[in-house]
Amino acid sequence: MTKQKTAIQPIRAQNYAQWYQQVIKLADLAELSSVRGCMVIKPWGYMLWESIQEQLNRRIKETGHENIYCPLFMPLSHLEKEAAHIKGFASECALVTHTRLVSEDGKLRLAGELAEPLVVRPTSETTIGELFSRWIQSHRDLPLLINQWANVVRWEMRPRLFLRTSEFLWQEGHTAHASTEEAQVETLKMLQVYKEFVERQLAIPVLVGEKTANERFPGAVNTYCIEAMMQDKKALQVATSHFLGQNFSKTFNIQFSNQDEQLSHVWTTSWGISTRLIGGLIMVHSDDDGFVLPPRIAAMHIIILPILHDEAKNKAVLAYCQQLKTILQAMHYDGRQLQVHIDQRDKRGGEKNWDWIKKGVPIRLEIGPREQEHQTVSLTRRDLPHHQRTSCPISTLTSDYITGQLEAMQQTLWHRAQSFMREHIQFIDHKDALYDYFKQKSIPGFAKIAWHKDNSQLEQSLKEELGITIRCLISTVQPEKCCFTQKETDVYAIFAKAY
Repeated sequence: MTKQKTAIQPIRAQNYAQWYQQVIKLADLAELSSVRGCMVIKPWGYMLWESIQEQLNRRIKETGHENIYCPLFMPLSHLEKEAAHIKGFASECALVTHTRLVSEDGKLRLAGELAEPLVVRPTSETTIGELFSRWIQSHRDLPLLINQWANVVRWEMRPRLFLRTSEFLWQEGHTAHASTEEAQVETLKMLQVYKEFVERQLAIPVLVGEKTANERFPGAVNTYCIEAMMQDKKALQVATSHFLGQNFSKTFNIQFSNQDEQLSHVWTTSWGISTRLIGGLIMVHSDDDGFVLPPRIAAMHIIILPILHDEAKNKAVLAYCQQLKTILQAMHYDGRQLQVHIDQRDKRGGEKNWDWIKKGVPIRLEIGPREQEHQTVSLTRRDLPHHQRTSCPISTLTSDYITGQLEAMQQTLWHRAQSFMREHIQFIDHKDALYDYFKQKSIPGFAKIAWHKDNSQLEQSLKEELGITIRCLISTVQPEKCCFTQKETDVYAIFAKAY
């Protein structure tokens, strides 16, 4: 039997890490920059980030939040105010220590040393804390619900495009409330917004739960997360939401006068996602021919590929393509106008076809003289084998048919990913079985075990011995016994190897 040729070598099963880099390269999503650990997000990758930003931004605003922008820099003394916070980020912080460069003998040297170094934003809790202390005076100022789309810098020793880079793009929400109950509701509400967005738009199934104390965001009272399984069966944390209690409000003296005219510190939250979502999309849905884009998040839904090899007929073919584009662009899918593009580059038809397979566009329409003459199109969906074409009369390309094709692909990707995750979560009821599970040569998947919350030292030893972490804690239906301590517990721990 002849082995089927794929666009990517090595394939996923041979070398997952190299396969991942090849998907990014062939889809032309991003590349490393000349600054170590940083990346250039190229047009195709940035279009995808804009689509994520547009759709999630709408959801965030619908929950009552408003967008602001904060400076990239913060005084070191502000970060130092929150001891637990700075301890968590100290080794990752970048600093500005001088204001200018001067030229001497053809070389540049530092000048204008700052009296106080500036920290390049690793996250914004301290900046927001200082702002909230000025903006909040009365219970009438609450709740205060803000959001920011920005970049952050955290020095990364082992960069990997989209997953871990020294600078990355993200969204971060920050809120202040008059009661702990209200803040806790907000924390979980925004976690649910992320879950719904990631599952519905990105077709990525997730597990939702709480982080352990060891994995908690620095300075938070509780951290909640959503975790996804990649095709190599490692975990990827794709969003977090933090209940910060009064930790930051006491540090930055964020007080309000309540209805009884008593002063009280506010309760705060923070929550966010980043360009890591794009890495998750690649690793959950892509195949050995390249990127695969879920239609609901795709910045381009349909690519029209004119087959131009007959000078006498090329004009008619292009006119037919334009007619088709006009028809399709009048349609809507999932609340958005269909995005359609005609590829008129001076390339062979087969070469252009492979370019768009690698980029993951949901639907490809090939149009040659034969299709123009018979008023048909040759349609291929990205989730199906690339040689599996359907010939359709143009009269059948109704809105119901096209959106039906897009939705069928969205659901196929969802069910594939959902089945994959379910098949690779193993319930384990004995500690020896947990060791055996993760000592396998290949990564087996996630392990779900009854776990007592007081096992923090054991959690650390498992991380050191097996290279696994607790991705999240999930409530049990009824009390069970921890498989390590036999103490009664009401949570399951999800263990996995992770990015």
